[in-house]
Amino acid sequence: MITTTRFRVRYAETDAMGIVHHSSYIVWFEEGRSNHMRVLGFPYSRVERMGYYFTVVEVHARYLVPARYDEEILVETWVSELKSRGLTFSYRVRRADDGTLLVEGYSRHICITHDGRPARIPSELRALLARGG
Repeated sequence: MITTTRFRVRYAETDAMGIVHHSSYIVWFEEGRSNHMRVLGFPYSRVERMGYYFTVVEVHARYLVPARYDEEILVETWVSELKSRGLTFSYRVRRADDGTLLVEGYSRHICITHDGRPARIPSELRALLARGG
């Protein structure tokens, strides 16, 4: 399952030339990931209430074409790998008006408890991710 998150590039995300700063895409990945979990019916806030975090252990972004101020952007998000204690979300960032691929990437996460110990992804969530992720 691929979810799509849509928004406009904000001025604060750009440099003096109106081009999106490379770090903004990582924030957009997070927005896509949060929306993906909500669409699945299991918002990340629920994961935290259950006593877990999905801590980021790796992020990769391949920059192809720059986004610019006020463009409408689509972030496509899906779970590309699921293990007992970890998962990988993959992303494609596109310009909404013509579908141009701007950035592609992924983030890897490990499930930990609130005290920082590695843990298995809760079975209810793992089953949901396996079906819809």
